Amino acid sequence: MTGGAFTAPTSGERAQRIREWLAGNPAPEQMQEVFKELSGRDKGAARLLREKLDELKRARGQEAIAAEWAQKAEALIAQPKLNIADALAWQRDAAKAGAPLSREPLASFKARLAERVKGIEDLQHRAQVHREAAVLLAQRFEVLSTKGWRDAQAAEEALRADVAHWQQQAAEIAADANWNSLDAKFAPQLETSKSQLLVVSEAFHQALAQTVAAAADAQAPLPPVPVWADELRVARGGTPEAAAPAVQKPAAPKVDPEKRAAAQAAVQAALAKLEQETAEGHGKGSAGAATALRAVLKEHGRLVDSALEARVHAALIAAGELEGWQRWSADKVREELVAKAEGLLKRPEGQALGGRKMQETLRSLREQWKQADQGGVPNHAMWKRFDEACNEAHKVVEAWLEKVRADAAEHRAQRLALIEEVKAWAEAQAGSTDLKAYNRALHQFADRWRDAGHVGEKVFAELLPQWTSAFGAARAPFEAAQKASIERRQAMIAEAAELGAVPTLRIDAVKALQQRWQAEAQTVPLDRRQEQKLWDAFRAPIDEAFNRKSAEREKAAAAMSEHDRHVLEASKALDAANATGDAQKIRGAMARLDAALRGEVPKPSADGPSVGATEVVAPGQAAAEFSESAQQEPAPGDAPPPAAPAEAAGATPDLVAPADGADPSARSDAAEAEAAPAPVAPPKPAPKPVIAVRGDDRPGNKKMEAVPAGRGAGGRFGDRRDGRGGPSSRPNDRGASRGGDRGPGAGRFGDRPPREERGPRLSDVAFRAQREALERAEQALRKLAAQAHGEALTQVLGAWEQRDASKLPSIQELGRAVTPAVRGKWSQALAAGPSAKAEEAAEALLRLEMAAEVPTPAEQLDARRALQLKLLTRRGDPAPAQTWGQDAGTVLAAPHDATSARRLQSALKALLRK
Repeated sequence: MTGGAFTAPTSGERAQRIREWLAGNPAPEQMQEVFKELSGRDKGAARLLREKLDELKRARGQEAIAAEWAQKAEALIAQPKLNIADALAWQRDAAKAGAPLSREPLASFKARLAERVKGIEDLQHRAQVHREAAVLLAQRFEVLSTKGWRDAQAAEEALRADVAHWQQQAAEIAADANWNSLDAKFAPQLETSKSQLLVVSEAFHQALAQTVAAAADAQAPLPPVPVWADELRVARGGTPEAAAPAVQKPAAPKVDPEKRAAAQAAVQAALAKLEQETAEGHGKGSAGAATALRAVLKEHGRLVDSALEARVHAALIAAGELEGWQRWSADKVREELVAKAEGLLKRPEGQALGGRKMQETLRSLREQWKQADQGGVPNHAMWKRFDEACNEAHKVVEAWLEKVRADAAEHRAQRLALIEEVKAWAEAQAGSTDLKAYNRALHQFADRWRDAGHVGEKVFAELLPQWTSAFGAARAPFEAAQKASIERRQAMIAEAAELGAVPTLRIDAVKALQQRWQAEAQTVPLDRRQEQKLWDAFRAPIDEAFNRKSAEREKAAAAMSEHDRHVLEASKALDAANATGDAQKIRGAMARLDAALRGEVPKPSADGPSVGATEVVAPGQAAAEFSESAQQEPAPGDAPPPAAPAEAAGATPDLVAPADGADPSARSDAAEAEAAPAPVAPPKPAPKPVIAVRGDDRPGNKKMEAVPAGRGAGGRFGDRRDGRGGPSSRPNDRGASRGGDRGPGAGRFGDRPPREERGPRLSDVAFRAQREALERAEQALRKLAAQAHGEALTQVLGAWEQRDASKLPSIQELGRAVTPAVRGKWSQALAAGPSAKAEEAAEALLRLEMAAEVPTPAEQLDARRALQLKLLTRRGDPAPAQTWGQDAGTVLAAPHDATSARRLQSALKALLRK
């Protein structure tokens, strides 16, 4: 039976004979028997039988499925009213079930259903178009009623024929086999259009017949059409009557507010129930709530405002009740899309969309329209408007695409021409020796390629290898020259290292090597970074040799003097004091450095040089001196004031810090050891008043006598500014010299005092060390003073918030800007509790902001302007800058709040620094 499959000697022959036997389509029972016998002998040959049996099994299963879905398709086609959704669902469900839709009989059923659905959709479209045609016919009647009656009489027969043709087509649409399958709305719409058209046609013909009769008989009544009646009236010799006044529409009856409120409450209650059920995901509950809401809306819908109606629509859509509401929402979306599409070309001149932006916008609008069609019944009239607007706007995209294609072709031609130009230039510059010009030309070609314009990715991928090949061939000679130049420079770097390693530096050889380097650098240009790296490597050994020579020269010339050593030690001590962050120690170290600069030898100490302080400086005092530290502290290059040694000598023993490296536990012992021999610090001299002097006004210069008062300072009229008398004080002796009163040896600048001794001259190292140490110390003092100022201001605000006068900072902490009397008033205001009125506190805050010249919050700008105008009218009153202390006390006497605290903080932050 199998053709010798069981007796074949090899597995391949058995499989071949099984294939030949299966080609004859044996019975399934025979195949099952052969498979049972062969599966134990040869699994490879048995696999062919198993696949054939599985295929037959699947075919039998698909036949059963096909028969089942064929029956369903017959039932659908036999229905007199076919639902399009059911037909589409049949095809979808059959495909999910695995039915063979591509084989008969399902293929024919699928084609029949598709044809039936297409017929239903075409009939819907015809019905909609026919309804629009009825509207257009009615408009023709209306337009003819506004023209002369003879024109209407001439078009009457054509209108009769068009109306009869419309009625015939309407009858054909209603007689179509698919008419019952249409949506229930189409039949009433078409019937309504037919009745309206017939009413308009009959009225038109009756009015026209009456007009013809009135034209033939002057006694006949005039037609009801105003235009025709006026025409006949003029023909009879009369004048047209004035237009009748517009009929006033009766005013809508007023609704009882109680009824409206009750309706609103009923709808809101039903709406709240539906929203709650929808939010909780209750399907049945949301359906019932939606039904209840629609019932309430039918009863009270005319009394509901538009906002609540919109909420009702949104809730019904969310709940899945899309029978009537989905169409409403879809049409709303379509109207918005149509408006957007029609507005694309109505933008102002400066806001018109470009080609790419227009293309993206049109694509987005069409996608949104598809989504709207999926959620509701299609609206062909709105689709026609939308499609026409999109097609009109797409003309901009087409013009842009044509321009892009033209530009791409032009850019491609430019790039090809540039490639050919590079090749020709490379051949012409074969033996060029001007490498700078060669490199400049290569950069220009690269810039032209980069700026050659945009081309497509495919075109660019095609042109890039050609450009790389041509540009690489043109750049090859320059790269070879660069490589040779780098090798020569590496050789010069090695030669420079050899010259630098020689104990005796040869200046002539170094100059010659540098000239060779400069010549090489000017001949062959390299990349900036690479050239800088090579230059640094070249100059490093030479600079090191010169530095070694300079160090040896300085060491051989003279050792460091004792004065320089003292200055360097004092500078290091000042840096150590800066690191501590203590203002007392920093000032003490500055005083020691000033003494060392004047040449004073520091007294030896058991602990070594100490970094001490000359006086106790409170945080507030540091804040008070913050504004004048830059002017009172000595400059790095100027001589310090003579009072510094006294301050350094009078340092308080118990505030002296231990020397660097000393044990902190020995601080008290060191203080006791220094307390006995230390002299009592003399009192600081009172600052002398600044007196205007004549002559040299450089820092450190002393003037023994003040300039006499001239004109404007109590002198007589005519006196000179240098103190000498005017014309009346000149001697009568003509032989007397004009400068005879200067004394012997007085020249032009003979009245200058002798130059003050500034101490021994410093070496460069010591001078730079002391200058940098003083600069760092001044910066540290300014930083500490600013911190102290901020702490004092924070304490003031904290005392106000807690109404605790004991937490108010002291006079020293507040600084010199606050007098004891002002602080006393602040303390009384805090101790007495909130007593100031809100108006007084607000005006005091405005005066504080005016005194501090800080901005006022936007909401208080009008009040500040009013206060400024008020102050202009009171010329005798003190200015806010003079009374800011009392104003601050008024604010502190008021209750604390965050806004006033921020305004007071910004004002006092500027005022306490003055």
